[in-house]
Amino acid sequence: MSTDLAIRTTGLGKSYGDFQAVGGVDLTVAAGSVFALLGPNGAGKTTTVRMLATLVRPDRGSAEIFGYDIVRDATAVRSLIGLTGQYASVDETLTAGENLRLFARLLGFSRRAAADRSAELLAEFELSAVTDRPVAQFSGGMRRRLDLAATLITDPPLIFLDEPTTGLDPHTRDKMWGVIRRLVARGATVLLTTQYLEEADALADRIAVIDRGAIVAEGTATELKSSIGEQVLRLDLADPADSARAEGIVVGLTGEIPEGSTAGTLTVALADAGTAADIVAACRAAAIPLRGFAVDRPDLNEVFLALTGTAA
Repeated sequence: MSTDLAIRTTGLGKSYGDFQAVGGVDLTVAAGSVFALLGPNGAGKTTTVRMLATLVRPDRGSAEIFGYDIVRDATAVRSLIGLTGQYASVDETLTAGENLRLFARLLGFSRRAAADRSAELLAEFELSAVTDRPVAQFSGGMRRRLDLAATLITDPPLIFLDEPTTGLDPHTRDKMWGVIRRLVARGATVLLTTQYLEEADALADRIAVIDRGAIVAEGTATELKSSIGEQVLRLDLADPADSARAEGIVVGLTGEIPEGSTAGTLTVALADAGTAADIVAACRAAAIPLRGFAVDRPDLNEVFLALTGTAA
């Protein structure tokens, strides 16, 4: 088994009739890292994961998991991966303990080993107190933790997490982030799909931005932020009716069309932070009152706006 790369894809693609869900994706994911696939709904994140997990056969291109081809060596690939999808795979009519013991038995564990592994995972995910409670009575966060526990029964070296924190409250999302960090600290590789910019920023070693089935950018969070400029100017206009005139000033001084002008707030990436003072001075000279302005480093939302024209 190749140990330096957990995932390598070349031109990986999938179409459904005339609709191209994923087109020609090239990715490399280092073993022992968190790789985030960031994009809006319908961008191709889930289809990419389903191909890598051998659930969907690609139409073109190739992919390897630890050196095993996802089509030719599908059985070997399945033994190396765990998948937590967008929807819980656990049975609501069973208890938490019954669910994990059932999965373990289906995976070949003896009755005693299944019970031991179930108890171990319930403790790790802080679910021991609800071992005998039906899953139908669980909160959304408890279900997600139980679902992830089920994924980890065989302790796979590669884990696919498809939007694992969607719909969770901030406290529960924080707990899930802690679990992901512990998995990687133990040597696992995680491919995470998410719509949440802060999630990719907080967890991922590298991020690929996917839009309309294509990778439009890839790098570390810092590299992606720097790609659109070293600084971002945000102008908060006192009167949104001045947006068009303020936008004209920004375009004239930077050559860039600012974002968000219809809401009375203009955001523009700057190659030179000194240009911010010129823009503010020009607005004052044009009698365009400002409620405030700020110059910050760009965040991933600016990256997304610049790359796709849409906020994630």
